[in-house]
Order: sequence, then C-alpha cells, then structure tokens
Amino acid sequence: MDPHHPVRPAPAASRTVRRAAVLGSPVAHSLSPVLHQAAYARLGLHDWTYERYEVDEQSLAGFLGGTDEQWAGLSLTMPLKRAVIPLLDEVSPVAESVEAVNTVVFRGRRRIGDNTDIPGMVAALRERGIVRTERAAVLGAGATASSALAALGRICDGEVVTYVRGEERAREMRGWGERLGVRVRTADWAEAAEAFTAPLVIATTPAGSTDALAEQVPDGPGTFFDVVYDPWPTRLAAAWAERGGAVVSGLDLLVHQAVLQVELMTGHVPAPLEAMRAAGEAALHARTG
Repeated sequence: MDPHHPVRPAPAASRTVRRAAVLGSPVAHSLSPVLHQAAYARLGLHDWTYERYEVDEQSLAGFLGGTDEQWAGLSLTMPLKRAVIPLLDEVSPVAESVEAVNTVVFRGRRRIGDNTDIPGMVAALRERGIVRTERAAVLGAGATASSALAALGRICDGEVVTYVRGEERAREMRGWGERLGVRVRTADWAEAAEAFTAPLVIATTPAGSTDALAEQVPDGPGTFFDVVYDPWPTRLAAAWAERGGAVVSGLDLLVHQAVLQVELMTGHVPAPLEAMRAAGEAALHARTG
C-alpha cells in the first residue's frame, strides 16, 4: 500500500454478508463491480457483494442514511466526489488536500472518506517506470485534474502546465497548485497541442474531448496518461502510440485505485492486482467485441 495512504485497512472479514458498491450518475458503464468481484473471488470472500447504484447529489444523503452494519464501503464517481464530504464523519488528509473523496469506508457508524485516485495514479505511472519527471502537462480541470496535480506533486521536480478553458478554470488550477505545493502555470485550451513537448502528459477530460488533438502528436513523444478507459483507446492515445510514445490507460488507474479500495474495505493486503486487471481487460474486450 502507498506509504502516504492514511486510512488503516479494516479488520479481516468474518463469515457474514458484507456489502460494497459504486455510486454515481451515470454509473452503468462502471467497471468497478467487475474489479471488486474479481478480488473477492480470488480472496475467497464468497459472502461479499459489490453492486452499482445510480445516485446523484440530491439522493446521496438518503442512500448513505439507508446503509447498515452490513456495509463495508463505497466507491464514488462523478458527481459525488465533493458532494459527499459534508456527509462524512472523517476525511483523510489525502482526500482533504484535493477536496475529493472517491472512497468511503464504514467503521461501525462512522463514515470515513479517502482518495485512492492520487496514490493510484502514482502506482500506475510507477508500474510503467515513471518515478520522477522533470516537468509535466495536464489537460483539463476539475476533481480529476486536481488529483493529477496532487500525484504530480509526489513525482514532478519542475513546472506543471495545465491547459483549460476559461480564466475561471485557470484560477482554480493555480489555486490547487498553491494549495498542493506544485508549480502550476496555466494555458488556454486552444494551445493544448503545446503540452505534447512535456515528458509526461495527463489527460483528465471526458471521452472525445481530446480527439481533435490526435493529428498534432509529434514523433517520439514522451508518456501519455489518459484517465479514460471506455472507449479505449481514445483517438489521442492511439495516435500517441503510433508515434512511438508510451501510453498509460484509464484502466491502469482504475485497477490501481481499486486495489487500494479493496485493501481498505476488506483488510486483505495485498489485493490481487493481476486478477483484477485481467477481469477488467476481459470486460472491456467483451464491450468492444
């Protein structure tokens, strides 16, 4: 487990039904059930279940209020990562640093929020040999972009340039840089192709939003990390690979952050990374035919 991860894993599960789920809106596309169920099968946690629920900001409090002692934890996707914070009893320093919670662990009646996206990004990059970088670029703003900045704060020695739409977003990203201790410079989205000169580029934008940039990838680029995993590859990721660059996928991130979630919720360390990855790859292949 990442040494910066602040929440202790739960005690090992007893032979009783335990529940977990992913919440979000939309959530039907989520691969989290596939990954977590694969982990439970490999760990022999036959009494554990993991489901998905369509929950928006208005219905989140009601859902949390309906949980009981069977619940071990929740994974959260958009738009809930910040909306959940006022509903929690405790928030880890990592999650608090970016005001984004993607994991809720239940300890009795207490709800504890954490963020496994940040250490998950670091782990996904480390797996591809990226442990330090002299500079980096981030495409996009918002909760995932702030998590990317936090991850870069652990591995980037120099400046991070963020490419965003509008001055309000630019101010937000500069603010996150100050808060996280990362040297951030902002640039307009119209100049996004300039990001491709950086040795590490992280795209935090929704599927399709970077398609127009695919034709502007230079020969021999560095490493491209795209948080999208479905559809995969994105046009930009495919162009990057064709021109000889290394590509880290959204599935890599999803698997690594899910590994940390399984460890927190079940108390089993380490979680079965390769079994979870294989299950995710098979599910994506089934979707694309």
